[in-house]
Amino acid sequence: LAKGMSPMSPIGFVHLGALLSKRGDINSGYRYVKLALSLLDKVGRESAGEVICIATQVKIFVEPIQAALEHHNDGYAASMVAGDVFNALLNTMLKRGCMYVAGVKLQTMREEYDKFVRLAKENNHSIFLVHIKQIQRDVLRLIGSDEEVTIPEEEKLIASNNSVLKTFCFRKAYISFMFRSYDDAKEYVSKFYDCRENAWANLMVAHINHALYTGLISFWVARKSRDAQC
Repeated sequence: LAKGMSPMSPIGFVHLGALLSKRGDINSGYRYVKLALSLLDKVGRESAGEVICIATQVKIFVEPIQAALEHHNDGYAASMVAGDVFNALLNTMLKRGCMYVAGVKLQTMREEYDKFVRLAKENNHSIFLVHIKQIQRDVLRLIGSDEEVTIPEEEKLIASNNSVLKTFCFRKAYISFMFRSYDDAKEYVSKFYDCRENAWANLMVAHINHALYTGLISFWVARKSRDAQC
């Protein structure tokens, strides 16, 4: 701070804000991400896509989620201006992924996921593609569709990427719980807990969904197990 700001300062402040937020200090984290956003027009917008992306995930914990989610559109636009395809895709994927938490209709989610699948394929980004198709598969089951979602890259990435593995275990536990498949829910919620520690240090809205449903699933599994022993 004593030596002034640089074009990289917004990245530093936004990740600090996200880290503080994940550690429980949402108020301080929120102040830092707002500072990061305010600096973009002062020190340069080269990193705007990344800054807006991370900041939006924190802002959703403070501001109305439906309104805050729209900032990911700004992050996408800023990323494309800078030629930053990675953060353009990340902004888009995180917005789609947050639709579960925001209460968006399943049919709308289905249409949005179809669009993102095409976008990820066009840019040859297999990790984002697998992440969104894992959610898309559950949406189709909840709708009652017979459409199959094939994910040929999934098995390889599950073995090599902890983020993909964590999402896979959560989605399996979640859909098993929704359809009351006790054995599968028990197996996959346990596997989720085994790999969840190696997650992003930043606060993500997906963490809400994970914490809520793994808590519910664990409670349901424990109660079912106790009842079976009686």
